[in-house]
Amino acid sequence: MNLYSVIKLLFIFRFSLLLLEPGEIYFEDFSVYYYPVGLPEAEAIKKKQRGHLKICSKSIVFVPKEIHLPIIKFPMKYVSLIEEWSGGLFSKLDAKDKVLKIESEQMIEMKEKNIIAPFVFRKETAEYIFSLNYATLEDTLPQMCQLQRASTLPKSDQSAMINAIVLSRQSRVKFNTSWLEDLYERIVLESRGDRITPLSTNPGRIMLTSSRLYFQPFNNIDRWPVLKIRLKDITRVIRRRFLLRQLGLEIYCNDKAQLAHLYLSFKTEEDRNDLYEKMLLIPDLELEDWGQEDMALKWQSGHISNYDYLLYLNSMADRSFNDLTQYPVMPWVISDYTSSTLDLNNISTFRDLSKPIGALNSERLERILERYVDMPEPKFMYGSHYSTPGYVLFYLARRAPEYVLCLQNGKFDHPDRMFNDLQDTWNNCLVGAADFKELVPEFYNGEGDFLKHTKVVNFGFRQDGRPVDDVKLPPWADDPADFISKLRQALECDYVSQNLHNWIDLIFGYKQRGLEAEKANNLFYYLTYEGAIDIDSFKDFNERSSMETQIMEFGQTPKQLFMTPHPHRFSSMPIPRSAISQDCKNNNTVTTQPKVNDMPEEPPIELSKSNVKTMSLEDLQNMDIYLQYSLHREAVTDARLSPDTPNIFSVSQDNLLKMYSLEDRRQLRSVNMSSMALSSCIVMPDNKTIVVGSWDNHVYFYSIEYGRVKETLSAHDDAVSSLAWKSNLLYTASWDSTIKIWEYIQDSSTNTFQTPEYMSQLDHDCGVTCFTLDDPVSFLVSGTIDGSLCIWDLSPSHNHYMSNQIPVHQDRINAILISPDRRRILSCGADRLLKVIDTATCTEIFTKDIHSEYLCMNWVGSIAIMGDSVGFINVWDIEKAQQVHRWKAHEGAVMSLDIGQDRCILTGGADKSVKLWKPNI
Repeated sequence: MNLYSVIKLLFIFRFSLLLLEPGEIYFEDFSVYYYPVGLPEAEAIKKKQRGHLKICSKSIVFVPKEIHLPIIKFPMKYVSLIEEWSGGLFSKLDAKDKVLKIESEQMIEMKEKNIIAPFVFRKETAEYIFSLNYATLEDTLPQMCQLQRASTLPKSDQSAMINAIVLSRQSRVKFNTSWLEDLYERIVLESRGDRITPLSTNPGRIMLTSSRLYFQPFNNIDRWPVLKIRLKDITRVIRRRFLLRQLGLEIYCNDKAQLAHLYLSFKTEEDRNDLYEKMLLIPDLELEDWGQEDMALKWQSGHISNYDYLLYLNSMADRSFNDLTQYPVMPWVISDYTSSTLDLNNISTFRDLSKPIGALNSERLERILERYVDMPEPKFMYGSHYSTPGYVLFYLARRAPEYVLCLQNGKFDHPDRMFNDLQDTWNNCLVGAADFKELVPEFYNGEGDFLKHTKVVNFGFRQDGRPVDDVKLPPWADDPADFISKLRQALECDYVSQNLHNWIDLIFGYKQRGLEAEKANNLFYYLTYEGAIDIDSFKDFNERSSMETQIMEFGQTPKQLFMTPHPHRFSSMPIPRSAISQDCKNNNTVTTQPKVNDMPEEPPIELSKSNVKTMSLEDLQNMDIYLQYSLHREAVTDARLSPDTPNIFSVSQDNLLKMYSLEDRRQLRSVNMSSMALSSCIVMPDNKTIVVGSWDNHVYFYSIEYGRVKETLSAHDDAVSSLAWKSNLLYTASWDSTIKIWEYIQDSSTNTFQTPEYMSQLDHDCGVTCFTLDDPVSFLVSGTIDGSLCIWDLSPSHNHYMSNQIPVHQDRINAILISPDRRRILSCGADRLLKVIDTATCTEIFTKDIHSEYLCMNWVGSIAIMGDSVGFINVWDIEKAQQVHRWKAHEGAVMSLDIGQDRCILTGGADKSVKLWKPNI
């Protein structure tokens, strides 16, 4: 790049929206000459400055071409007159319709010699003369006079008038279709909107086509005349709250895009949603799957870092790096800034994450609560917030000095009040009467450049004579990069990982507002909370403007994401049984192809317990049919492998129980058990008895040894849906809204059948479709027709009570599983959703629309396999929240899944077949 190009770039980018008031609109500019004031005309002509006059909503700005000269701004509220200038009789400036006079009581000088420094305010009435090089006064004067008149109005009326001017321009100007990249692009939507960057708003036109999204600003402030983003480069599109209203849309892009992200705001929520919905319908747009529950599960399992999860929660709570009023918030985690080494194994090193900053100091909290008790409604505990634009720039002033000048009307903070020392800042957060600020993401990522003073900007001198320099770091940090690295280690360490959910509850969760917030000493001023007021309901512009200003300056609480306690992160050790919440407290599933097919002769599969082998993910990804047969006349509802004998048992809607020999590859028994469909079966551990549930309300006990039904149990008042046996107890579930528990002891030493003895029942509000037990039994989870998941405490001391009932699905629950470590509950329903529930908090941590019904589930180690309504077996790594494999198993729905002890899977299908699968490796 040559010198001319460098100078040209400096000239173009010397002016920025940060030189204006926050949110001020820049309309257009004109090439002019400026004639310095206070000089004779001849000398003024000789010293004239070429540059651009920029017309803005609340000011007029002159940017000279020579970068050593200051930029001059005339705030409209101090401008008394804008008119055509008429010189004397012999004036050499008297060019008709070309010379402009601005009379102002104040002029502001900025960026002299292109140095970022506090603005210089010249408070004296003077006349400033400009001559237009190409345009005429007819092109410029009416708009400037209109904006000058607006500045004389009350603030609310001025805002209304400016908004009307912006709207008028947006309505008149159409998108220039010559900027379209491809002649074959189809225009989907054109809309007006604003591009949002920190403290800045830039109006323009938005164009959505079949392959790209365009933003055309009304002015020339951007590097590109039109921003162009290919839809295939977009990774995320998030609807956001902007200025208290649902008007924002933030777009994230991959590395191939023209820019990393684009934040747009719209005039109405309908306009925003219209663009959002139309974008989602375009095939070229393939977004990353960023569901809230998916990320919670990945974080809980340790597959994403604490830092990344907190960034994700911030994004879901409408926090954005493009909006200083809602900048991402991060916790203080370290409380030791004086030691020479940072000991992450010492609990005293850390801040108590279960308390907000304001409650960490008990003496200060006591004073706050005393004031709170006597306060009129609406009460609040803290008179300032933990995240405001001022706090963000307090930390980032060395990196972003122009933002500080913009926010603070051209001034830096007093040097002694700046962010100078980590220890002092932390101490002030502990003892300060109105200092409750948390941190920003920059403390946990990057090289810490925001802690270093580049010497380009002079922030002034402190009271002791020292200049503002680098931030003083704690003794345990060698330099800013080391400081950030150690803070990140602390954020990711075991102690923080095990306690971070408490801080999430305070900032994003159920302790954010209401009674729980009050109990946690976490109550802020009511206007900071989303939905506290409807800004559109304020008809008085002054009142509305006052509300917006108050909230902008005071800060905004993130959107509430969780209404129940957030699950904690798992440690590397298995969870002890006592850690399962008493407030919340396998293998039954709802199970619903028969000619024996010619299969290659292979040795029979060995199913004895002495030959157990673990099935791997690689095995599951390489499954082949080992055996299949179709002996039933209707859908197979359940199929089970005998644990110690080479036999398969299956039941069907054809009312038949069938026994099939793997050794002989033939049917051994076919028993008509009932006049109605059979729903489920279990093979008792002695391999002598099959227990069968039926739609005729009965449970049948079939003796393999005697070849007959030895007992019929009239168990329920409606169809039996599911069965399980554990520790001499038989559990039967029914559409009659109950699960009954029977004592059923197997005595192999006698041929006498022991009739099950009724013990108790678990009453539900509607029919029970499925249930599952942990092992050994301490709690039971059931699913119902209305989509409720019920958790039952079966410990003797609690007498079988329902500890929780959660509305998980919108339709019946098809199947439930408890994970082998008892930390999670999996459920799938007729609403085509797969969900994972945290057992400790009963919180949904994963939800996935699977586009077909999962009807049955089982575990293979830590991998879940699920049969669906279109005949596929789906393999899920639950900890990573992703489907890793699937294969076609049946022509109809997969109704039943059983896992053999030698790397085999048994499936029963609606296509009337039973299939045995084993890996081909």
